[in-house]
Amino acid sequence: MSPSPRRAVGWTVAVALVAAAVLAGAASAASGDSNPAEDAAPAPDPSVSVALAYEFLDARVDQFCDGAGKCLPRSYEGGFFTTPSWDFTPSFVYDDALVVIAYTARGLPDDIRRAETVGETLLFVQENDPIGDGRVRTSYEPHGIRQGRMEITGPGTFTGNQAWVGMALARLFHATGDQRYLDGALQLGQWIQTNTADMVRAPYGYTGGQTDAGVSLTWKSTEHNADIAGFFGQLAQLTGDPVWGERASVAAGFVAAMQNADGHVDTGTLLDGSTINTHPIPLDAQTWTSIATQDPRYDASLDWTLAHLIGTDGPYSGPGISNVDVSKVWFEGSGHLALALRLRDRPGDAAQAEQLLSSIRLAQRDAPNGDGKGIVATSTDGLDSGFGDLYYASLHSGATAWYLLAASGDNPFHLPAD
Repeated sequence: MSPSPRRAVGWTVAVALVAAAVLAGAASAASGDSNPAEDAAPAPDPSVSVALAYEFLDARVDQFCDGAGKCLPRSYEGGFFTTPSWDFTPSFVYDDALVVIAYTARGLPDDIRRAETVGETLLFVQENDPIGDGRVRTSYEPHGIRQGRMEITGPGTFTGNQAWVGMALARLFHATGDQRYLDGALQLGQWIQTNTADMVRAPYGYTGGQTDAGVSLTWKSTEHNADIAGFFGQLAQLTGDPVWGERASVAAGFVAAMQNADGHVDTGTLLDGSTINTHPIPLDAQTWTSIATQDPRYDASLDWTLAHLIGTDGPYSGPGISNVDVSKVWFEGSGHLALALRLRDRPGDAAQAEQLLSSIRLAQRDAPNGDGKGIVATSTDGLDSGFGDLYYASLHSGATAWYLLAASGDNPFHLPAD
């Protein structure tokens, strides 16, 4: 693909600026008038960085609202997703859930207000789904929400998405006491149980959900089961019903069955629901298992991650999406790896987490296609996920929310202490 005119112009300007900087630096060095260390831009201040990241989310949430208190932030903007001929605006419910949880993590009055506007939209799309069985879909069009209607852009019903939206609604119930949020979360939990529970094919757990065409997926995902372990644990806590705790234990048991002898956790199963899928090895199977379960057995998966999934791309360092490609940094992954290390809190973990957060803050300030506030998905375009798609250096609401959760030490898989 040829670069768009806008990106080509940006590259030309960047090259010119770099050349000018090199010439200026050479002249200064020759004159002996300057210390390069003193000339370097100061490291971004963490508290200012966090405030700017929330400003980014504020603008995204406020951009697409109707007159009835519903808002839906677009997931990606800039770079690959915004060209003179194309503007990709869909909102992925996974990202929306993270935005809600990040707002509840800080919990200022305007944060809760904005979290509720997104929560109202999630309830709206759940209530108005054409099937109407408690599910939500992969993504929706914010322009439709602003016009007071629902427009599904990703019809798939994947189990992990149901769990993430459920955790967001559980957080809103915990923060506001509004029963509608808990009712919505319970509907999502029941959809997962009814449509994806597999107690026939060991290791027992939960399957992937349904395709765009409504066909049931037969594989099981470590990531999805970690999500369910966290979500069902929250439902058990909020309802006092032990059945949700028992179901959370089934999901956690599946995750444990995916751990390899060297410590890493495999991605899940093949189509038969039993044979372990060993390639690729994704980051979130290492980090989310640790964050969701808080089980010390996954200390080994974090150690494996630090040894095998960390790469460097120019001034940035951090993890890739999987072991297939560590040539670029996945800043969303940097966020949940930093959080996992902060929560584990072994000697050296705080320093490792701070290195990851520092690289995110540097990207917030300097990365291609950034705006000085939000976090781009990757350090440069073309990060191979290992699952058949590429990720790009475009501003991303989900990556920004994960940064804020990591910066605050807030665990999205668990409800805050009262």
